[in-house]
Amino acid sequence: MVRKGMRGADQQQNHIFSYLSPEERVRKDHPLRAIRVMVDEVLKQLSRRFDAMYAKVGRPPEKLLRAQLLQMLYSIRSERLLMEEIDYSMLFRWFMGLNLDDEVWDATVFAKNRDRLLEADVAKEFLAQVVEQARTKGLTSEEHFTVDGTLLEAWAGAKSFQPKDKKPSLPPDDPGNPTVNFRGERRSNETHESKTDPEALLAKKGEGKESKLSYTGNLLVENRNGLIVDAEVFQANGTAERDAALVMLEQIPGTKPVTVGGDKGFDTRDFVKECRNLRVTPHVAQNRARPGGSAIDGRTTQHVGYAVSQRKRKRIEECFGWLKTIALMRKLRHRGVCRVDWIFSFACAAYNLVRMRNLAAAVPAV
Repeated sequence: MVRKGMRGADQQQNHIFSYLSPEERVRKDHPLRAIRVMVDEVLKQLSRRFDAMYAKVGRPPEKLLRAQLLQMLYSIRSERLLMEEIDYSMLFRWFMGLNLDDEVWDATVFAKNRDRLLEADVAKEFLAQVVEQARTKGLTSEEHFTVDGTLLEAWAGAKSFQPKDKKPSLPPDDPGNPTVNFRGERRSNETHESKTDPEALLAKKGEGKESKLSYTGNLLVENRNGLIVDAEVFQANGTAERDAALVMLEQIPGTKPVTVGGDKGFDTRDFVKECRNLRVTPHVAQNRARPGGSAIDGRTTQHVGYAVSQRKRKRIEECFGWLKTIALMRKLRHRGVCRVDWIFSFACAAYNLVRMRNLAAAVPAV
C-alpha cells in the first residue's frame, strides 16, 4: 500500500507577515557579536564627528563604516557583491543595523558616499579608538614595539607607466587595452610616471623580483599580543619604511623609554641615531654586510630584551598576511597616498577587532 500526502509540495510559501528579527537569527556565540560590541563603542566615541559629516556624506557614516568592515572581514571583492550580500544575508543586516524590510543601497551610491568618507581622517580616529579599547583591557604593551613595511600593489598597470614628457600621440589601437612595446626602454621613477595613479612608484621586493607600481604600507605593532598600534602609507621611494617608522615612533604616547624591533633594513646609522634621539632603543637585526658594519653594537645585543624583540618581531608578518589575504590589501582598489592610507588604516582596525575578539575567546570563563 502506497501512502500519499506524506511529503509536502516543493513550493515556497510566501507569508504575508514575518515576526522574526535579525537579532533572533544570529546565534549568541557568533564571532560578529563580540566585534559588533567593540565597533558600537568606537562609533559612539566618534558620534559628534559624524554629526558634522552627515550632511556632506548623505548616508549615516556608521552604516557606511560597518559595511566597509564587512567587506574586509569577509573578503568581498567588490561593492556590488557587498550590497548583494547585505541584501540577502540576515547576519549582515543584523551587523549593519538594518531590518529585513529596509532597502539596501545601490552599489554606485554606496561607493560614492563611502568615498566621501575617504576625504576625512575617520580611519585614523577609528583605529585610535580600537587601540584605546585594547589598552583599557590590558591587551597592549606600552614599552615594546616592532616596525616593518610591505609593498602594496597600486591600482595601475604597467602600461600606464609612461615618460613624463611624452607628447600626445595618435589614438591607441584599443583604448581599453592598448598595445605598448617597452622593449629596450629604460624606465625609472625619475623619468616616468603612471598616468593612472601618478603617486604610485615603481618598486620591487628584492633582487630578481618583478618591479611593480606600489605604495609602502607600514605598521607599528606592540609586542604583547601583536596588535597594530599605528599605520602609515608612504610612497615606495626606498627609504619609506624607515621614514614611516620614525613618524610612528614619535607618536607613541608617554615618556617612558621604549624598544623597537625590526629587520636588517632598519640597521642604518641615521635610523639608529634618530631612534636614540626619541628615547627609543633600537632592537633591529644586525646587517654585518652593510658597508661600515652594523650600527647595532654589543651593548645592545647582549641584553635579554634584544633576543625577545627579535623573536617577537616576526608577529608583524601575521598582520601583513591578514591584511593582504583577508582584507584584500594585496592589490589596492584606491588611488593616491591619502586614499590608500585611509583604507589601509581601516583594514588595520579590522585586524585588531578580529585579534581582540580571538584573545577574549581564548580566556576561559570563570
